[in-house]
Amino acid sequence: MHVISRRALVEFWTRHPPACAPMTAWFRVVSSAAFSRFADVRQTFNSADRVGDFVVFDVGAGYRIVTVIHFNRGRIYLRRVLTHREYDEWSAGQRGKR
Repeated sequence: MHVISRRALVEFWTRHPPACAPMTAWFRVVSSAAFSRFADVRQTFNSADRVGDFVVFDVGAGYRIVTVIHFNRGRIYLRRVLTHREYDEWSAGQRGKR
């Protein structure tokens, strides 16, 4: 999968240094993956969830990566990189949109 864009991860772990190792590991795994559907994502990341049109990855140590995955194009678009607290606020807003 082609991840667009790694820069969001780097900016996040610059502000939150403990996030560097788990996010680097996540990036390495998804970059070498070939997901064709959400079930493939769940096989690799059993904690991945769908929140509306987004796929959210729990990257350990209280961090979340919010993405949109275009399976047909082999691309993962990073939409938000959040702490757990920021994610709780964001997801509450998403639930309110339904």
